[in-house]
Amino acid sequence: MTDQTTLRQEIEAEQRHLDRVYARLAQLRRSAARAEREGYQIARVGNLGALVERDAMVYHAARLRHTLDAEHEGLVFGRLDLRTGQVLHIGRLGIRGEHAEPLVIDWRAPAAAAFYQATAADPRGVVRRRVISSRGERVTRIEDDLLDPAAAPPEMRVVGDGALLASLSRSTGRGMRDIVATIQREQDEAIRSPANGVTIVSGGPGTGKTAVALHRAAYLLYSDRNRFAGGGVLVVGPSAVFVDYIASVLPALGENSATLHSLGSLFDGVTATRTDPAPVAAIKGSLRMRRVLQRAVRDQVPDAPQELRLLYRGELLRLTGAELERIRLAALPPGARRNEVRRAAFDGIFAALWAQAQELRVGRLPDQPAFEDEIAERPEFRDFLRAWWPRLHPTHVLRWLARPERLRRYASGILSDAEIGMLVEAYRSLPDEGPTIADVALLDELDELLGRPPQPRRKQRDPFQVAGGIREVTTYADRQQAAARAGRDAERPADYREYAHVVVDESQDVSPMQWRMLGRRGRLASWTIVGDPAQSAWTGDPAELARARDQALGRRPRHEYALTTNYRNSAEIFAAAARVIREVSPDLPLPVAVRRTGVEPVALTVPRAELADAVREATAKLLTEVEGTVGVIAPVPRRDEVAAWLSAEPDPRLSVVDSLQAKGMEYDGVVLVAPGEIRADSAAGARTLYVALSRATQRLVTIEPDA
Repeated sequence: MTDQTTLRQEIEAEQRHLDRVYARLAQLRRSAARAEREGYQIARVGNLGALVERDAMVYHAARLRHTLDAEHEGLVFGRLDLRTGQVLHIGRLGIRGEHAEPLVIDWRAPAAAAFYQATAADPRGVVRRRVISSRGERVTRIEDDLLDPAAAPPEMRVVGDGALLASLSRSTGRGMRDIVATIQREQDEAIRSPANGVTIVSGGPGTGKTAVALHRAAYLLYSDRNRFAGGGVLVVGPSAVFVDYIASVLPALGENSATLHSLGSLFDGVTATRTDPAPVAAIKGSLRMRRVLQRAVRDQVPDAPQELRLLYRGELLRLTGAELERIRLAALPPGARRNEVRRAAFDGIFAALWAQAQELRVGRLPDQPAFEDEIAERPEFRDFLRAWWPRLHPTHVLRWLARPERLRRYASGILSDAEIGMLVEAYRSLPDEGPTIADVALLDELDELLGRPPQPRRKQRDPFQVAGGIREVTTYADRQQAAARAGRDAERPADYREYAHVVVDESQDVSPMQWRMLGRRGRLASWTIVGDPAQSAWTGDPAELARARDQALGRRPRHEYALTTNYRNSAEIFAAAARVIREVSPDLPLPVAVRRTGVEPVALTVPRAELADAVREATAKLLTEVEGTVGVIAPVPRRDEVAAWLSAEPDPRLSVVDSLQAKGMEYDGVVLVAPGEIRADSAAGARTLYVALSRATQRLVTIEPDA
């Protein structure tokens, strides 16, 4: 029997099982839709118990139907043949047959752990592990690992070149490669780490840190859904490009309930994509900026009224600038949150005017409450209060830093003259271009320092909701949920925004101020932190960074894991990256690249005037050599220029990113533009270049303009 015949027969056997699975899936989908319809019919009974039952039935049926619809593609991806003779198929969610027999085991279930943890040295009862690839409902490829040859029965057939290396040789596609079927043992141990405390995963390029982080989020949601789906899982990446890249992974793992954010979008209403030069980012990320901001939030509003003049019953009531400043400072003691003491400041104004009216013996002067009511009704007085003590949004105060005289006053004695000068220059563009990624943490800090005005108590709503003039009846469950939420909200501060679990990817680049921002969202959370110190672009004080991270994570128990195998890069490509990082960190432990292609990286040097043509030519050539994606990585200042060179013939497989946006990304082929400029950009230039060199899975071309 030929190898091709064996392969065909094994694929046919898996296809028969897959047909059974999809037939059962269709049956479950029909049952869920029927339960949803029947749930609505229960409402006709008219009693309260029926309404509760209806709500529960409809909710769970709709959720099940959504899950079944979402998991159609690639539903079954693995098989285990055990020493006991049992066969288990592994997939994205668990499915049982009509007689409760397991057709598919959810990859997060304990029974599926051996799919990832078994090795030839420790088979864990697994004789053969099979990875199944499919398109739609058709099996397209299978790859086997024979882990326990001595236990294999004579009729067992093994096909393929080995699941892991075969999967690593294929193209990556536009989104992040889904390695749910090829997670290895050291990765799986980190994924299934204890739910409490802090799981810290370190590893070099290509070791699967991001995959581990996302699979861990999906695993936690599966293992304790009430806790983690109810409290929320936050996944934070370094850039918007990276978040778009990983956006499809969690749904592919069976989860849609996690919240994904870049560091530039964590503050509500702001999405920053601009980056600062490394020295400026180090200043903005330093904890010293908190002291600068503390001074700013206590300062007088720009262009605030310098006096109050009010004609009352024939007498001029007047508060001078000095009196207004005294009232302002009295209402704002150290530690007070400016927006929260606004009422106290207004009370100070009323009290001063009342005292002056008494001193002037204003005729027919009413009692103080009536006096205040009269004053408060006057439009010019309300205009004064709004201008003198407005409700401040963090973006208002951040814009104050664009005024050099204010910034120098706030930073005096905290930052050096050189640092103040860099910030003055950096903030010149703020009014026109908006905040940078580093500014988002400052906005979050300002939000904490300013506080939020007390919200008026909302009127309780009846069972009817008015929408567009139409009265609509809510469900009993809706009303119960709303009442419970109202009770919780009454106990929370206005800036409540915490999660049950926080995942931080590329953590080596998180600044001290960004750790403070993350810490506010995870005060009661467990954490998963993944990163690689060798890839850090942070150039600030490492001791300050460690303190800020420890403060955010608290005293929770820590579980540390190190990933040592580079699955992404070919050995030839990673050798080029390793040479760069060895120059600055000769003793750094690096991962081992397990795959060789025989294709060495190509290093070109071209005249500077020919750089654009060389980039276009190299990019076009790579697009013909690889089936998947091609990334063109440029120095940060050159990104838009390089993108313009390649805009004439856009290709959906092509992405142009700068060297910072490349963090965490992966491409089949990479064209790296001006690596020398990336190295010279900052004190972390060599580490940034190391990252850029290690993004390619199959082909790497570097193009250096000559002097």
